[in-house]
Amino acid sequence: MIKMYGIPNCDTIKKAKKWLKTHNIEYTFHDYKKDGVDSDVLKQSIHATAVDQVVNKRGTTYRKLSESQQQQLSEDEPNIDYVIELLCQHPSMIKRPILVKKIGEQKASYILGFSESSYQALFDGA
Repeated sequence: MIKMYGIPNCDTIKKAKKWLKTHNIEYTFHDYKKDGVDSDVLKQSIHATAVDQVVNKRGTTYRKLSESQQQQLSEDEPNIDYVIELLCQHPSMIKRPILVKKIGEQKASYILGFSESSYQALFDGA
């Protein structure tokens, strides 16, 4: 099962959807704006990658945070619960898309952002 998380009007989401469609890969889309943010997926994404990979620090939402909030997100070992709470409040600060490929009952692969080579590697190993 493949699930993509993000915001539909994002250009990166559009590229990722196009790639999946071109390669005939079925997936479901979770829209943060309509369906809310899945905090469990954020937590699993952070554990599978890193806070720096999940938090989009290049966008205007991040730049609008207070200096204190930005500092807490940039700590070597940030408080994960705080990070998730902040991302749930500001979904446009989540790196897009988060693509989750379930592997069995307990395992999953996570790709953050879009890269043709990363997607190809994930699905070649299917």
